[in-house]
Amino acid sequence: MTIGIISDTHNLLRPEVLAALKGCDRILHAGDIAKPEILTALEGIAPLTVVRGNADKDWAGEIPLTRSFELAGMRFFMTHKRKDVPAEVRADVVIFGHSHKYEEIRKGGTLFLNPGSCGPRRFTQPITMMILEIADGEVEVRKLEFAHAEKKTRVPAGDLRDMIGGIVKDVNKGRTVHEISEKYRISEELADQICRLYLTHPGIDAEGLIMKMELYRAGKCPTFFQQLKVA
Repeated sequence: MTIGIISDTHNLLRPEVLAALKGCDRILHAGDIAKPEILTALEGIAPLTVVRGNADKDWAGEIPLTRSFELAGMRFFMTHKRKDVPAEVRADVVIFGHSHKYEEIRKGGTLFLNPGSCGPRRFTQPITMMILEIADGEVEVRKLEFAHAEKKTRVPAGDLRDMIGGIVKDVNKGRTVHEISEKYRISEELADQICRLYLTHPGIDAEGLIMKMELYRAGKCPTFFQQLKVA
């Protein structure tokens, strides 16, 4: 049995990811889907099993936070956040996401897998997914990593404050990274980075967010502004 495992698409299904999933007998999505259209596209390729991520809104209310199931005679447990995996989980394979970091760890008789993110790139982390091959009770994991076509975005200095203020308002309205990217004509990767910086600093306003961004650009994390050139 061939199983495609993905997570954290955040409303972006890359053509190379869709191509890699073709031919799979089953697709597993470990959450942070963003929109139901993503699930529709995946269901058109193979039977789909999915859990709800923390970024999935009201439309995903009926999608469970955890799932336990069997495939090819092996027990699976899947959830979005690793902290939600029970300490005494009874499974051959445990799947989670959320961190956007690829992991493949065996503890005792259990294989813990995080496919990473194949949606918008988060900071400098790679774009990844995994393929599981199960045959005669043996599991083979294959990591797939996709090249990132970096885009540069130029924003006039006078417009930066207005753009950040607008993004803050749009995040509070529940707009997606894709919608923000389209509205402000910036790459989805950059929009995702700005949104995440805002969401990880509760209560911060646009002025404070710009100050944080300047700290990152000044040296705390110089790659944060790799895509943004202020004229």
